[in-house]
Amino acid sequence: MSYYPLTSIPDYYGIDALLTEEHKLIRQSVRDWVESFVMPQIDQAAQNHTDLPGLMRELGNIGALGPYIPEEYGGSGLDQISYGLIMQELERGDSAVRSAASVQSSLVMFPINEYGSEEQKRKYLPKLASGEMIGSFGLTEPNHGSDPGSMETNFRDMGDHYLLNGAKMWITNAPLCDIAVVWAKNEDGKVQGLIVERGMEGFTTPETHNKWSLRASKTGELVFNNVKVPKENLMPGVTGLKGPLSCLNSARYGISWGVIGAAIDCYCTAVQYSKERKQFGKPIGSYQLQQKKLAEFLTEITKAQLLCLQLGNLKNDHKATPAQISMAKRNNVKMAIDIARESRQILGGMGIMGEFPMMRHAANLESVITYEGTHDVHLLITGMDITGINAF
Repeated sequence: MSYYPLTSIPDYYGIDALLTEEHKLIRQSVRDWVESFVMPQIDQAAQNHTDLPGLMRELGNIGALGPYIPEEYGGSGLDQISYGLIMQELERGDSAVRSAASVQSSLVMFPINEYGSEEQKRKYLPKLASGEMIGSFGLTEPNHGSDPGSMETNFRDMGDHYLLNGAKMWITNAPLCDIAVVWAKNEDGKVQGLIVERGMEGFTTPETHNKWSLRASKTGELVFNNVKVPKENLMPGVTGLKGPLSCLNSARYGISWGVIGAAIDCYCTAVQYSKERKQFGKPIGSYQLQQKKLAEFLTEITKAQLLCLQLGNLKNDHKATPAQISMAKRNNVKMAIDIARESRQILGGMGIMGEFPMMRHAANLESVITYEGTHDVHLLITGMDITGINAF
């Protein structure tokens, strides 16, 4: 029996009426792909700690990589709500799938499009959009997570090239990547972005093993030992933390949509199970405690949907602030992880089984609630926006 009934995708406040026909067509096409490609194999991939074979090419084929990148560089030129809906449907399949697309789109293609030279855009963006080339994003370091300004990775001008040294940690796609957008300090201590290509001598990407979360995603390190980077690989359009932080804003926005998909997957499964599972002679969905949980799930999903829709409108108008994005990321990830945990209880012992998605989503969301800004740091960002006082 399938526990992914499309008819029960929640739209309690008629939000679909606020979407364009293009939005709904894009959402349906990605949903269909997730049903056919991701769902049949995602549990086995997570259980075996392996990625989905050919995932990036598949994501490229359905237009999920850099969908807001201009068509002249291989993107689809879509708006931000389309991007959000794509992320929602991908994460309904698994956070690992959304993470792969999110990193490629928001952390690799976005900075090259925004800050790269024309030559860099034409060289990298079309291949990244198609999935022919896989990218990673190097910001977090072993000793510096929430405080990127203290990064130690650095590069020196050697005349005809730059010499890059340092290491980045917890990097999605690192073991697979063809290129890495790396943020490092120049000799003046200013942060700049470099495009590092696989095959450059001294550049290695050891894989991170033994994860209990995002098990269908490849995670690793980016290690630079006297890597000679051609000068044309420096992104000329930005200096300072504005560069990497703007990438994170785009990624956090995508996450705020994506986790709604994980919550929906758990909610739909719990609703169907509660109608079919009988205890004491009647469906467990007839008991008040179960109905309370389901009603709260739907309420929180609806609130998250409305939050994201308005944030998408603001982003389309270039009015979304980093603090607004932080609020959505923090609220929606907490919403999703709570629903994953509580819906697991509705299924009782069956909730821990791979045939159902709750435990996999809950484990994945433990990473999502930490990466791209931790739950607590996003709270302090909102607090600083309210008071004008930095509490970091």
